[in-house]
Order: sequence, then structure tokens, then C-alpha cells
Amino acid sequence: MSIELVPLCVATIELAAPFFLPDTPLGTRVIAECRSFDMAGERINAHLKGAAAADWLTLDARVQGTLDVRTLVETDDGALVFVSYRGRIDLSAGPDVATSFAAPLFDTGDERYLWLNRIQAVAKGTLSDGGATLVYDMYEVR
Repeated sequence: MSIELVPLCVATIELAAPFFLPDTPLGTRVIAECRSFDMAGERINAHLKGAAAADWLTLDARVQGTLDVRTLVETDDGALVFVSYRGRIDLSAGPDVATSFAAPLFDTGDERYLWLNRIQAVAKGTLSDGGATLVYDMYEVR
């Protein structure tokens, strides 16, 4: 059985200046709030709803990171969708050359987007602007 990747959207995220909490039991915590979270694709177009969106990143001593992102988006036609994902990022060479890999999940009760509840997505992202902008190519796994 083979895996098929079906394009879902491009997600562009603008991040606020992060808060650093060094030397926690799990490593350095980096909390980066999302200023914007825009998803653009053939099947979904959505934008950040509210202000409760951030990446609760944890970095180890080698500057390898574990992503923990949660946000609420509203589609262009008014549906609310909760987006969460975990993943990995290697920041050892600096933020402008870092690539991240994530596994987004979606939760909604809107009839038009119930298909999102059934999918597993994967994403590959790149940082730019000194870590202020993150762009993901997201795919549905089939």
C-alpha cells in the first residue's frame, strides 16, 4: 500500500517576538504567539480568529525543537476550525535556514468542513525574516 499526498493548503504564519524560558525541566521553552495564521488552498481558505494562538516550542541542548502549535481559524465562509500540530524543527544552523516538519490535525463541527476531522495532514515549513515568518506546505495523507 502506498501513501498519497494531496495538496491541502499553504499556511503562512507571522510570529511575534518569542518569550524564552531557559533551563526548564524539559529544556528551553520558547513561546511564540501567532500574529497571523493564513491558510490558502483549493479546499480551504482561512485566517486567524481571535488572539489565542501560539507555538509552545521546546528546545534541547542541540537546538532541536519540538513544536506544539494550537490556533483557531475562521474560513472565508464563516466556519470555525481548530488547528493543532506537533512536529520537529532543527534550529542549530539558525532560524533562516531551519526546516520544520509537522502533523496537523483539524477539529470542527461545521457540516461543510467535517471532512477535515477525518484526515491526517503533514506539513513542511521554512522560516524566514529571522524566524518571524513561517510558511508551510500542507498535504492530506491518503
